[in-house]
Amino acid sequence: MTTKEVAERLELKGLTPVFDKPVTGVYISDMVSDVIANAKAGNVLITLQVHNNVIAAANLVDIAAIVLTRGRTPAPEASALAEKAEISVFSTPMDSWQVATKLYEAGIR
Repeated sequence: MTTKEVAERLELKGLTPVFDKPVTGVYISDMVSDVIANAKAGNVLITLQVHNNVIAAANLVDIAAIVLTRGRTPAPEASALAEKAEISVFSTPMDSWQVATKLYEAGIR
């Protein structure tokens, strides 16, 4: 599955251009240090955090996309940083558990 397919299947709102990358798994965390230590390249990151450090951590790990839950949206400078790093950022009114469940049902582990 790709980031574009994930966005379509979960009806996510794109906050940056969609950089269509392969998705290899999912990681849920609101702690930047945890993302750096444990997320894997190609994961979709599910988080509530919307600041620049989340984008920097995602770029460091080579995250495929970020899904911001509960309708969160990043500041314009964070969106610009994500776009520069070619990381798709999406928003959804769902909470993290709902997003994770839908990704699991889609076969993403």
